[in-house]
Amino acid sequence: MEGMLWSDPENEPPRELRETQEMLRRLGVLVALAMVLAMLVIGVR
Repeated sequence: MEGMLWSDPENEPPRELRETQEMLRRLGVLVALAMVLAMLVIGVR
């Protein structure tokens, strides 16, 4: 058997990597919300 077959299961990333990706995703959402809030505050002044 050479190479990978389409039917082969995908390699699951380790749990630590998945947790890190989730944390970064949440952090990105928080940063985006903070930017919108900052723009609103600046715009009101």
